[in-house]
Amino acid sequence: MASSILFFLFLSFFILKTSSQSCTSQKLTLPKTNTLYSNCIDLPYLTSFLHYTHNPSNSSLSIAFIASPPSPSGWVSWGLNPTGTGMVGTQAIAAYTQHGQITINTLDIQSYKVLVPGKLSYDVWDLSAEQSNGVIRIFATLKVKEVGGEVNQVWQVGPSVTNGRLDIHGFQPGNLNSKGILKLSGGQNFSSVGTGVDSKTRNRNIHGILNAVSWGVLFPLGVIIARYMRTFPSADPAWFYLHVGCQLSAYAIGVAGWATGLKLGSNSVGITYSLHRNIGIALFALATLQIFALFLRPKKDHKYRYFWNIYHHSIGYTIIILGLINIFKGFDILNPEKKWKTTYIGVIAALGVIAVLLEVITWIVVLKRKANKSTKTVDGYNNNGQ
Repeated sequence: MASSILFFLFLSFFILKTSSQSCTSQKLTLPKTNTLYSNCIDLPYLTSFLHYTHNPSNSSLSIAFIASPPSPSGWVSWGLNPTGTGMVGTQAIAAYTQHGQITINTLDIQSYKVLVPGKLSYDVWDLSAEQSNGVIRIFATLKVKEVGGEVNQVWQVGPSVTNGRLDIHGFQPGNLNSKGILKLSGGQNFSSVGTGVDSKTRNRNIHGILNAVSWGVLFPLGVIIARYMRTFPSADPAWFYLHVGCQLSAYAIGVAGWATGLKLGSNSVGITYSLHRNIGIALFALATLQIFALFLRPKKDHKYRYFWNIYHHSIGYTIIILGLINIFKGFDILNPEKKWKTTYIGVIAALGVIAVLLEVITWIVVLKRKANKSTKTVDGYNNNGQ
């Protein structure tokens, strides 16, 4: 009996918890008139909701924004961007809790790096906020500057506040995609910029694919070809041309991926992935040195060939290690569907298995050759005098 009661209590809690994740179940009302907002939206990122009523007669927009900060000392914000679709230029309203008191600020966001209070470019009144059960609600009425019945909205959550200044929010996909076009007419009124694949997201995907193919597949494959095929005399010189072709293709694709990365960095002011960027620069420099090694390659019997081999091999293996590290760093940044990371891990695992098998075969061949060679004397007779 007790277990049944606990089960139904848990089920009731689950149903209430699930229903609270939909704006239609929240039934928020305008603070002054106590009437329901005309429209509500389940925002597609950061578990956020927007209730709003548009009054065309005075171009006002009354809103209630609901979100949970990532920590008890965190902040939430919502705003309109009259000049663009991103964060810079957004006229935002932010709220946070400190010492048990709710604080609300307005922010004129002119930079990704500095989030300080500032006067908005449009009028705002009836501004208030409340907090309960880890959820913050912001209420406001704004004088909107609409174009074609649409406005650009941006929302965000952040981890903490220091001396009244909002600390920088995270740069996960949810944070980066929390923006959209709000249609004031209601109904099917919201088309999120993040729901489709915009040009920036497409370029990020292209950057990831190019680098995964070059540094993460073709370069290791070229090393496998050079290390194991040359063991067999019948593969000479085919192995060399395959190796060179594979590495040149990897370099060309890698440079294209590196260039798209530079372009993404220049278009993302204030967003910096320092380690990922620095490893990418190092990969480009080392791979360029490897290309020069092709033109500086001495003959097999040259006295400097030993040192060239050390230089060529050490840089080659360094490129593979750094390439794999940076690809997984890229996966953490892009945060794609799990299947893509799983697929790449499968490809790398397959190359690893092939390398291990070829390593065993190569050692068997080399040891057999040494054994056969040791049975012969200097003058050509074997141990049996034949």
